[in-house]
Amino acid sequence: MTCAACAARVEKQLNAIDHVWATVNFATERATVTAPSSVPVARLIDAVEQAGYRADVLTRGPGGPGGDDPAGAAGGGPDADRVSYLKKRLIVALVFFVPLSDLSVLLSLFPSFRFPGWQWVLVVLAAPVVVWAAWPFHQAALRNARHGSVSMDTLVSLGITAACGWSVYAMFVLDRGQAWVSAEYLLLHASGGGIYLEVAASVTTFLLAGRLYEAKARRDAGDAMRELAAAGARDACVLEADGTERQVPAAELAAGQRFVVRPGERIAADG
Repeated sequence: MTCAACAARVEKQLNAIDHVWATVNFATERATVTAPSSVPVARLIDAVEQAGYRADVLTRGPGGPGGDDPAGAAGGGPDADRVSYLKKRLIVALVFFVPLSDLSVLLSLFPSFRFPGWQWVLVVLAAPVVVWAAWPFHQAALRNARHGSVSMDTLVSLGITAACGWSVYAMFVLDRGQAWVSAEYLLLHASGGGIYLEVAASVTTFLLAGRLYEAKARRDAGDAMRELAAAGARDACVLEADGTERQVPAAELAAGQRFVVRPGERIAADG
């Protein structure tokens, strides 16, 4: 999921199933579902896939019923992978964004500086940014389109595509043969075209940076949750009414039970 609208769409799809109540947390990318035993888990996963996303069942672990190790596997899990994924694309976007912006503005305002094949130079500089670096936005927009929905990624993808499409048309058709036109003339008499490749590249770069910082924040929060979970007790020594002690998983402690905590041991419950 890439925005709150995604979470709302998944939640709506799950709640459309009879006798199912679900909440979806965008920050943790988890759904909490209450459903009767007559509703198979495969039906819930299919509902999520119909909304355009994938889902897996969380395994039961030491964290208690209905959940595994908080925030994913050790080492960051999916959040760490996403940070690496976005970082590579942001670096590529930055490498091409700077020269593309300089050239686009220069050749747009001062046509006299245009040289043979200048259009192809701009296209080559823009292609890695608006195609490869911006692929996460295009991919999400295509997935939403297949399921008849829209999200913020749809707007981003359309904006990038429109800016690039118009720029290519203007460079190869409308601005052809205008190398002699001065910047003052263009200010007084608007050019037939307009180059907006740097706009598409800047949108891609800044949004990738935002997604990267968000992914880093989620990864760091997940690391903190894992450290907190690791600090908890896994087992508890329950004290029976007859004075005997019995080891049970901490998640199975019930209200009213007494348990023994010896010096140096972790407390298995908070009350």
